[in-house]
Amino acid sequence: MSTKTSGLLLALAAILTACSMAPRYERPAPPVAASYPDGGQEQGANARMATEIGWREFFTDARLKKMVELALANNRDLRVAVLNIEVARAQYQIQRADLFPSVDAAASVVRQRTPPGLTPPGIPSLSSQYSVGAGVSAYELDLFGRVRSLKDAALASYLASEEARRTVHISLVSQVADAYLAAQALGEQLELTRQTLTTREDAYRIAQRQFETGTLSAFDLRQSETLVQSARADLASQTRARAQAENALVLLIGGPLPADLPPSQPLVMQGIVTDVPVGLPSDLLERRPDLLQAEQQLKSANANIGAARAAFFPQITLTGSYGTASDELSGLFKGGSLNWSFVPQLTLPIFDAGRNKANLDVGTARKSIAVANYEKAIQAAFREVADGLAARSTFDQQLGAQEALAHAEGERLGLAQLRYTNGVASYLDVLDAQRELFSAQQNLIQVRLARLTNLVDLYKSLGGGWLEQAQASAAAAAPAEPAVLAAGRSRR
Repeated sequence: MSTKTSGLLLALAAILTACSMAPRYERPAPPVAASYPDGGQEQGANARMATEIGWREFFTDARLKKMVELALANNRDLRVAVLNIEVARAQYQIQRADLFPSVDAAASVVRQRTPPGLTPPGIPSLSSQYSVGAGVSAYELDLFGRVRSLKDAALASYLASEEARRTVHISLVSQVADAYLAAQALGEQLELTRQTLTTREDAYRIAQRQFETGTLSAFDLRQSETLVQSARADLASQTRARAQAENALVLLIGGPLPADLPPSQPLVMQGIVTDVPVGLPSDLLERRPDLLQAEQQLKSANANIGAARAAFFPQITLTGSYGTASDELSGLFKGGSLNWSFVPQLTLPIFDAGRNKANLDVGTARKSIAVANYEKAIQAAFREVADGLAARSTFDQQLGAQEALAHAEGERLGLAQLRYTNGVASYLDVLDAQRELFSAQQNLIQVRLARLTNLVDLYKSLGGGWLEQAQASAAAAAPAEPAVLAAGRSRR
C-alpha cells in the first residue's frame, strides 16, 4: 500500500470518526419554583455561600472539628466511595483505549510433519516456518460514533463517581456533627436527670419523715415516690441512649474515640455559623454534588443512545500485520523475507430479530429514567433547603420562648415551696412544679439541639462541607479537574 493511499485512508477515518449519533444533550428545566417560599435568596454584598465556607470555620467546637477530621480519614463509606472512583477511572480508560488501534508484536515458530499418505512421493515431509512482526487486530473505524459514545458514557459515569464521593464527604461531615450534637444533648439531659434524681430522693426522704410524724398524707408520699421512680427510669433510658450515641460516633469516625480529644462545648456555647445565604434554587444545580452526579448519570444514558443508534449502521474493522517470515531462523532478516497483510472487513446488519431496536428502546427508556431521577433529586434538594429555611426562621423564637418557660417554671417551683412552707398550698403543688420544671428543662435542651441540627443540615443542603478551610470565591470551591478528564478533553 502506498504512502499516499494510507494517508487518504487515515484522513477519511479521522473525518468519519468525528460523527456521533448521540442526541444533543440539553439540561432539563428544574421542576421547582424560581425562589424559595421563605425568600432565602437575599444576601449581603460580602456574604459567602455555604460552598465557600470551610467546615473548620462553620464549626467552632474543637472536639467536633477533631472528630470530623478523624471521620474523613477513617470512615469506611468514604473509603469505598474513593475506591469506586478508581474503578470508574479505569473503566473509562479501558473504553477510551478503543478509540486507538492496539499494536502487538508477535513471534512464532511452526514445525509441521506431513505423513506419507498425504505427500505425492509417499515420503513424510518436515517443514518449518519462523515469523516476527507487528500487527493491528480488529481496529474499528468509528464511522458513526459508536466507540466514542461508549467512551463518553464511561466518562460521564466516572465523573458521576467523583460527585458521589463529594456527596459522601459532605454527608459525612453533617452526620458527624449531628451525631456529636445529639450525644452532647443526651449528656446534658443525663446530667440534668442525675441532679433531679438527687433532689427528688432528698425530698422523698423528707416526705417519709413527715409521713411518719403525721404531717404528710400517704397520697402525697406516693406522689413524691412516683417522681423518684420516674427520674430513675429517665436516667436508665438516657444512659442507654448516650452509650448508643457514642457508638454511632465511633462508627462514623471509623475507630474508637481517642483519649486526647479536646474538651467539648455545651450546646448553649456552640458557635455554628447562622447567617449562611441561600441564593436561588437554580444555584443548587452547580453546588450540590448529588445533583451533579444525577446529571452525569443522565449524560451517560444520553451517550449510550448514540451507541445504540450506531449499531444500525455498517461497522468497518481493520486487521493488518507487518514483519518477516522464513523457513529458516537465520533467514528472518534477509532480503525477500518481508511479510505483510491488510484485511479490512465491513459488517452490515441485515437481520437481527429486533435486537438493535430493542437495545435502542432500552437506552431511550434508561434516559427517561435518568431524567426522572435528576428531576426528583432537584425536587428533594429544593424541599431540604425550603424546610431548613422554614425551621431557621422559627427556631430562634421557639428557643426564646422555651428559655422563658424554663425560667418561669423555676420561679413557680420556688413560689410553690414557699407557699407550702407557709401552709398556703399543698405538697402536691410542689411536686407538680418540680415535674413541670424538669420537663421544661429537658425540652429546652431538645430545642437547642434541634436548632443546631437544623443549621448543620441547611449547611449540607446548600452544598457546604466539602472544603476544610474557607475560600475567597465560589470558583475555589469547585474540585480540580481530574487529569484523566483533562486528557480526554484534549483528544476531542
